[in-house]
Amino acid sequence: MQVNRLLEIVYLLLQQDRVTAGELADRFEVSTRTIYRDIDTIGMAGIPIYTEKGKGGGISLMPDFVLSKSMFSEQEQNEILFALHGLTKMHSPDSDTVIQKLSGIFNKTATNWLDVDFSDWGYDNDEFWEDLKTAILERRITEFEYFNSFNDKALRRVEPFQLWFKSKNWYLKAYDLIKQNLRTFKLTRMRDLFVTNETFAERDLSTIKHTEPAPADKNPIIHLRLWISAEMTYRVLDEFAGCVEKQNDDGSFIVSLHCAEDNWVYGTVLSYGEHIEVLEPEHIKDTVRKKAKKIYDMYI
Repeated sequence: MQVNRLLEIVYLLLQQDRVTAGELADRFEVSTRTIYRDIDTIGMAGIPIYTEKGKGGGISLMPDFVLSKSMFSEQEQNEILFALHGLTKMHSPDSDTVIQKLSGIFNKTATNWLDVDFSDWGYDNDEFWEDLKTAILERRITEFEYFNSFNDKALRRVEPFQLWFKSKNWYLKAYDLIKQNLRTFKLTRMRDLFVTNETFAERDLSTIKHTEPAPADKNPIIHLRLWISAEMTYRVLDEFAGCVEKQNDDGSFIVSLHCAEDNWVYGTVLSYGEHIEVLEPEHIKDTVRKKAKKIYDMYI
């Protein structure tokens, strides 16, 4: 939304000699404060924009300014279009309009170089992504119900500042107003997202420590060694890249890794069925045996 608004402001000023912040605020349905932040952003991008106070004043571009492809190198033009294509895959519908406009300026047919499908994650609706984007860009306090790894549900009230993708999952980085520290929230565990009209000032995040759970609340770290049959080669490559200790002559694998002892360990081991064996530690073998028996007993 902001990218499209910035570009439209520049287009308007190319067509008109002068426009007021109030007129722009009414047109885009934002505050004049937001418009002045947009003007600062446009200026920092190297576009000669300036404001005049008083009667007859307003926002203008330097008279000789022309937005053209000559402002950008060939590589920069490609990078801009490539980046915008990436945004279209991140549920940013206004990016299509921006791509069309810039493609016309650059006299290029933008290559659809990236395709991503997040539909399996449950949060593939545009409204969810738009709400999070709005909350971050407009610095609006956000509330949601959150389930932690111990299945405890609590109301979170945060100042969001970044969406983060890591290890097949999306997370929200935010300042937790209740805990008074930085936290990372897994998107799939968030429910009833609500973006309030309350805004917050930008914090100096470098002075705030990211608080980890207390040691007593952490799942213990174990050294897990597994034997996995050759029939599961594709899963070893998908799930244990970099953790293969050795591959045996029969094609089977010895996998070795350090990880938290949690439901992921047991769920993963059980999902391999007869194609996996826990070599160590011993107590993990015992726990898997008990869980497998419970599953068996359910079907007797």
